[in-house]
This record gives sequence, C-alpha cells and structure tokens, in this order.
Amino acid sequence: MSRFVDRVLIHAKAGNGGNGCASVHREKFKPLGGPDGGNGGRGGSVVLVVDPQVHTLLDFHFHPHVVAPSGKQGMGGNRDGAAGADLEVRVPDGTVVLDENGRLLADLVGAGTRFDAAAGGRGGLGNAALASRARKAPGFALLGEKGQVRDLTLELKTVADIGLVGFPSAGKSSLVSAISAAKPKVADYPFTTLTPNLGVVSAGEHTFTVADVPGLIPGASEGRGLGLDFLRHIERCAVLVHVVDCATLEPGRDPVSDIEALEAELAAYTPTLQGDSTLGDLASRPRAVVLNKIDVPEARELADFVRDEITSRFGWKVFEISTVSREGLRPLTFALWDMVSAYRESQPAAVPRRPVIRPIPVNETGFTVESDGEGGFVVRGARPQRWIAQTDFTNDEAVGYLGDRLARLGVEDELLRLGAKPGCAVTIGDMTFDWEPQTPAGVDLPLSGRGTDVRLEQTDRPKADERKAARRERRRPRGES
Repeated sequence: MSRFVDRVLIHAKAGNGGNGCASVHREKFKPLGGPDGGNGGRGGSVVLVVDPQVHTLLDFHFHPHVVAPSGKQGMGGNRDGAAGADLEVRVPDGTVVLDENGRLLADLVGAGTRFDAAAGGRGGLGNAALASRARKAPGFALLGEKGQVRDLTLELKTVADIGLVGFPSAGKSSLVSAISAAKPKVADYPFTTLTPNLGVVSAGEHTFTVADVPGLIPGASEGRGLGLDFLRHIERCAVLVHVVDCATLEPGRDPVSDIEALEAELAAYTPTLQGDSTLGDLASRPRAVVLNKIDVPEARELADFVRDEITSRFGWKVFEISTVSREGLRPLTFALWDMVSAYRESQPAAVPRRPVIRPIPVNETGFTVESDGEGGFVVRGARPQRWIAQTDFTNDEAVGYLGDRLARLGVEDELLRLGAKPGCAVTIGDMTFDWEPQTPAGVDLPLSGRGTDVRLEQTDRPKADERKAARRERRRPRGES
C-alpha cells in the first residue's frame, strides 16, 4: 500500500573539490620545462528540482542522505581534474525548505523550480596556476575545498484549489470520492483520514483540484490531535470549504458552533509563509459551507433551519448535499469553480524571483581578529578560513605561501596592533599555530628545494639526502657495517 510522507529531514552533502597537482614538466632535450600541474575539479552541488510527477517525500523518508560526487584531482601536463556532476533531487510541487533553525530557505512552486541545497567545493589550484616571479616552480598545490554539508527539513504543502475543512467524520473524504475519481479511505470513526487526499474535479470543460485533509478539532492550532499536520496543508488553497455534519449525534454540537470552532482554529494558526504564493493571508480566503448528509430526514430539517442563519452571520454561500444520494453535487462543483476562478483573477500576477547580488564593500577587509581570553587570538573570515582549508601543512613551501597570503590581507598587522606576542596561539578555522611575527612575507626569497621554505627553521619533513640515506640503510643486508 502506498504511503504519504509530507515532512522529512534530509542530510545533504555536496561533493568536495579535487586537489591541485604539483608537477614539473619533464621531456627529453627540454630542460627547465616549468610547472604543469593542473587544477582540481569542482565538487558537485545538491540541487532540489520540482517535478510534477513526484507527489510525496516518501523516498527521502527511507533514504535521507543525499550525497553529490566529488571533483577529480588535477594531473600533470596542465590537465585539470573533472568536475563532479550536480546531483538533481526531484521534489513535489509545493515543497518548502527550512534550515536547521527553522528559517525559510526556499518555497518551491512551479515545475522546474530549482534550489541549490548544498554548494560543491571549489577545486584547488595546481602549481602551474601558482607560479609567479618569486615562485617560478612551486613545489606545492592547493587542496580542494570541502563541499557544503547541511541538514534540511522538507515540508510538502498540498497544492490544491479547494481545501475541505471540518470535524472528523464530517464527510470530507466521501465528498472527494463522490465528485472526483479519487478513492480515499472512508469509515465511520474519527481520524479516518491521516494523510491529505487530492482529487481532480471536472466542472464542464474546466477542472480544479480538491484537497481532503485530516479532520480538525479544537486546539489543533496548538498541536492537539493531528494539529499542525492538518493546518499547513490549507495554506495554498484558494478557497476553503467548511464541510458540516448535519446528522451528528454528539451532544453540544450543531452546524453553527462547528463553523465557529473551525474559524477560531484557523484564526489562531500562523502560516509558515505569509501571503503564500500570492494567495494572500489565510483570513482573506473566500469560504463556502457544505451541509452534508441531508439524505437523513433529521439532517435535512436541521440544514433548512440553519441555512439562513449561516448566510446572515458569515455571509458565505451555503450548499446542501448528500454524498450517498449525490444530491446537490453538480451545482456544488460549478459553484466551486466560479469561486476559484474569480479569486485567482482577483489576485496579482506572480512576479518571477530575481537573483539578489550583494557586492562586497571596497573597504571590506574580509576578516576579524578577536582575543580568546587566554592570551591567544582567533581570526575569523571567509578568506582566511578557506586558505587554511586549502593548505597542505606537511609542505613547508605551502605553509610559507599561506603566510604570504595572510600578510597581504593584513592579518599580521592587525595582530601586532592588538598586542600579539611572539609564540602566542593564533587560531584560524580548525588550525591553531604559534605566531612568529619576524617571518618576512611577500618578498623575494632565495631559491631552495621544492616543497621547502627558508623562513621556516624547523621542519618535520626529511630532506631529499636524508630520505636517500634512510632508503640505503633499509636496503643494506643484515650483518654489514
């Protein structure tokens, strides 16, 4: 049996960028070929795309982890790594995307609407792109950036023209099955409908959709009963129809009190999206009242008695129907279509969303330096943290290049201004190191071995002659001196 899922938590992980390549061109009769390491490929992004053929979030309920492919590493010969393909994830029309804090990120309405849920990491530069006057043959390359990882909540808000509201067992599911080809479960006990049911209704040459959502009870706006699981599905409905059970035997209930109780819950409910999809606020949506089960003689008498009172008090159209005998169904369908078409025409046309570009101010330094309260300092900023993630700390030359970048950005000057002392701890991103202000940066350096930097006095990386001596020692037969 199919299952309807309208709220899920997904874990989106974009692909990592590929590492750059540190390579030097070697070819016979061509000395000093120069650096030829290619750049790493960009990681794939996770993109949510609206697909009209998808009607539920069931797939994400069983497979909540969405992972995009990573980019490939660069290669010698100036060959860039392949970029990871974007992973397009199909979602139903009417999906709302929320972040970890419940903040609205996207309202996906309309076939083909796209949203970048997680951005892929950028690939690292190869040593060919890092060559400069000071570094003619860099012995290092930049690492690829990590892809974005996000926990997102997807909510499906049913997209329908008519929303049927009413107490449990008021006959909403029976009405949908009577005027459309939908076959929802119908029974004579409360909360038969646990998930929304959509039906397509024909009114002559026109068609519209009707949503039968779970029954509403007093206190639903505070989460009682099915509560918010019901209410969020009426946010996109152009017309709300109260389905009233005129044959109920419960004490203290009558059509007028039922309508007042439903309206009180609708007024207390705060939609996630104000003015959702140009439909206006929930209180301004047109309404109609359907008095159901008039095939029962007592119910017909009650409907005739309260009809004028409902019209005078609320000013809404009132229809008397029976889903069993099908009395009054045809006039109801044409009247509902007239209400839907009139309301749609009265609303302003939807304005396509434009991309928002926020330029960075000219005097924006791009970082901040704060004291950690223990004699150290913490540097925050998109660029310094990105540079830290791109640096291979096993390569002294790469560390020296990082120092040059931070000095040009002004981090060292800011640390001096704040009173930083030599050897104090400086934290950038996930890396903490001892600060040495006397290290010159941004100046021409004497040539040294590839992967080394003369400004770094201590290094754990063995030199080439040391590695050769250790290899000869390992290969020496036992017993030889």
